[in-house]
Amino acid sequence: MIKTYEKHAIYFWSFTLVLCALSTLVEYNNFDNYLSEINKICFFLILVFGVMHGALDDYKGKKLMKLWNIHKNYLFYLIYTLIASLIIFLWWMFPGFTLFLFLFVASFHFGKEDTEFFYAKKKFLDLFFYFLRGSIIVLAPLFFKFPETIDIFTKLFVSESLTTFLSNIKLYINLFFILSLLSNLYFIFKGFENWLIVVFDLWSILALNYFFPPLVAFTLYFCFLHSFRHTISLSYDLNPNNFAIGLKIFIKKAMTLTLITAALFIFATVMLIKNYGIDSSILKVIFIGLASLTFPHILLEYILEKDEKRN
Repeated sequence: MIKTYEKHAIYFWSFTLVLCALSTLVEYNNFDNYLSEINKICFFLILVFGVMHGALDDYKGKKLMKLWNIHKNYLFYLIYTLIASLIIFLWWMFPGFTLFLFLFVASFHFGKEDTEFFYAKKKFLDLFFYFLRGSIIVLAPLFFKFPETIDIFTKLFVSESLTTFLSNIKLYINLFFILSLLSNLYFIFKGFENWLIVVFDLWSILALNYFFPPLVAFTLYFCFLHSFRHTISLSYDLNPNNFAIGLKIFIKKAMTLTLITAALFIFATVMLIKNYGIDSSILKVIFIGLASLTFPHILLEYILEKDEKRN
């Protein structure tokens, strides 16, 4: 399975290299002319490839209900939906706090899932370095494209006073970004035989954030590195002996929830367009929508992992 991850890291790096070269042509012809269309493409990619990697949560939820000897599966859907709705409510009431909570949790989630397939230790120091490594997804756009990233935050209902505060502590954000970069050395030394994966991942993430706007860089990472890698893991879980068969099973199982989630995201976008316009609405639905799914998704995986070990 590690060989599959190594190939994916190299393929994604090659894919990134080609895109970065092509981006210079777009930049030459004024990137802003294509921004609205690119936002729509990002929205589509996240609906299809990004959301899909969490679309087996119902399968995992039923697994958890079975471990708990609970036969009413609708309780899982109810709790999952309530948590997602709570996050949306909190974002509406306390956007700044909820955004930073989401970025904190997402940093740990990205670092853990992008690393634990070759280094799955659970000591506090390891968990801290998972967070540091994953935080580069949040910090790289702030380092390379600070004004554009702040503009996204303002479209997510974050107050002007908070964005001003971020501007005032930009030096500390940059220092933390450097610390995030250095955290990769920890995993290179800990899992030295897989150092190529760490290096290629880091190079790809940095290049994407240097050459592309924040939304584009995040979409490419989220859909084609993070989500695809999670899909590889789930496919092997479904069929440890044959990845291709496992992938087919995964796509079949994930299709229903992916379509439902996509429909909800599109509906929310349509409802917001009248007041906020298409581009701003897309940003709101992508990030607030992903936040509402991320919290129950991470909680489910954490509880299931603990209960499976216990049993």
